[in-house]
Amino acid sequence: MTRVAVQQFIHKLRPLALSGLLLTLPLGHAWSKNVKPDPDGLPPQDVKDLHYGDVLFYFYQDDYFDSITRLLAARQLERLPNTQGEAELLLGGLYLSLGEHVEAGNIFEKLLNANTSEAVRNKAWFYLGKVWYQRGYLQESERALRQVSEKIQPRISAERYMLLAQLMLREDRYDDAIAALSAWHGPPDWTAYAEFNLGVALVRKGRLPDAVPHLDQVGRMETSNEEMLSLRDRANLALGFALLQAERAADARPILERVRLDGPYSSKALLGVGWADSALGQFKRALVPWLALRKRDLLDSAVQESYLTVPYAYNQLGASGQAAEFYNTAIDSFDAELKRIDDSIEQIRSGNLLDRLLNDDKKDTLTWYWQLKTLPDAPESRYLYQLLAGNEFQEGLKNYRELGFMNRNLDDWRENLSAFNDMLDTRQQAYDERVPKADAVMAATDLDALAKKRVDFESRINEIEKSSDVAALGTSQEQQNWARLKRVEEYVAAHPDDPDLADMRDRLRLLKGVMYWRLSESFKARLWNERRSVKELEASLVETQKRAVSVKQARLGVPSNTGVFAARVTAVRARMDELQRRLAALSERQNRFLQALAIRELQAQKQRIEIYQIQARYELAAIYDKATDKTTPKARP
Repeated sequence: MTRVAVQQFIHKLRPLALSGLLLTLPLGHAWSKNVKPDPDGLPPQDVKDLHYGDVLFYFYQDDYFDSITRLLAARQLERLPNTQGEAELLLGGLYLSLGEHVEAGNIFEKLLNANTSEAVRNKAWFYLGKVWYQRGYLQESERALRQVSEKIQPRISAERYMLLAQLMLREDRYDDAIAALSAWHGPPDWTAYAEFNLGVALVRKGRLPDAVPHLDQVGRMETSNEEMLSLRDRANLALGFALLQAERAADARPILERVRLDGPYSSKALLGVGWADSALGQFKRALVPWLALRKRDLLDSAVQESYLTVPYAYNQLGASGQAAEFYNTAIDSFDAELKRIDDSIEQIRSGNLLDRLLNDDKKDTLTWYWQLKTLPDAPESRYLYQLLAGNEFQEGLKNYRELGFMNRNLDDWRENLSAFNDMLDTRQQAYDERVPKADAVMAATDLDALAKKRVDFESRINEIEKSSDVAALGTSQEQQNWARLKRVEEYVAAHPDDPDLADMRDRLRLLKGVMYWRLSESFKARLWNERRSVKELEASLVETQKRAVSVKQARLGVPSNTGVFAARVTAVRARMDELQRRLAALSERQNRFLQALAIRELQAQKQRIEIYQIQARYELAAIYDKATDKTTPKARP
């Protein structure tokens, strides 16, 4: 329930991105009509940063690891100028989703201030408190839960008070728990939990008469909900055994009989009913639940105890033969069970327990909501159901799985680094191939001479304009014709008295006038075109000079840049090697820790069975001694 709640909190952050996506749709789109703002979430905002959209792309696919990676990279590169606050809040939620409660707590403490809506602050602190409670950080959990104001949804408020009461119970602060639960008010479905915890706190405080009404109320409730049925069984079991310890067997028996025979607490209830009958001296009646219990799986501690209570009842009834037979059976069963436990311990010490547990796991995702669903078909599995279902082992196994995920992620990045090396080699090879060509082009290009030619060309244009030399801007054909007319004119001028040239003089004046008129007519346009060409040439020369400078800089810089990149790749590879060494060490430590937990659980079961076995041997020996005393004739005085 805790993990689902945290996931709900993560999804509360999604209106940030959803509003930005909706802004890209047409105004008449159906989504724009149906989407309503979330009253408990952040106000809709436009996603203005492209890199934040990239983060959200992976976030919406529940790929929280890649989302965190991209968010951290974008933050380091300062690519989130418009969404820093939203990105930090999302980062805190992502850390929380992966169980990184310390990082999430630091982010929330920085962000959840008066500028953040009260609904978001309350939910963030509430879910952070739940995660810390789940992880066993009770002080941090209490501090976070007390940050939540009273203006919160009734169900969340009820669960918050319940968590506070439960952590007080775990810290043996029974008076504080009693005070908190006595003043608690909440939805009806949470009342049963409050009554149960209040009754437990009163029992542990030694106030059984005060506890009876609360536990009895829960034990009598009418419900068809499986969760509530289990809570009802727990309440009856707790009250029944509390009455047994208070030597009120007659009151305990009817309460223990209210526990369902097909529920998870039926074995302990059957054991308690038998003890209640035996405390009342009704040993035949006690045999009924104890014999039924003895047919169940020997792994259950209540069943193990029934292997001693059944012969005890027969012995109290004077059936010492049957008692001895059941004691012998118990001793043999305990021997076989101890042998199986020893074999299981050896299997666990071989070091492959966790690999077998995660054999069928899909290892391509990393999320805090992951849980072990199935157990491998192995001898030790039958002894570890309770341990594997416990929070401590589940959290440890999840940590071990995450270490493996990180190691595989580093392996993937190692392949990427190889690709980076190939890219650098290709870049260096291309540089080596192109530099000689670029040097040849640069050597064959005299930019200073070209610049001088441009200046000379501009000066020539100025002289033509100043002298109105219209023929200088004519086409090549026009210039040839003008030159021919000039030569004819010089010839005619050299023979002024030749009468044969009179007709030529008239035709020369006509041709020269027509041609001069045509050149003069287009002179200004041609002059403007020539000046424009000069400006274009000047711009081209400036661009060429810039590119020449860039080529020189690139020629000098590319080898050093390649070296810098290669050094960075080498440094990253060395860092990855160090990280993988650390991951390997941490994985081994986590493996040993979880193996120690499993071995400790098996050794505790073994120790309990050994104690039962010793008791069985002792009682069997007492029966034999008693039988021997009866058959041995007494010596005459």
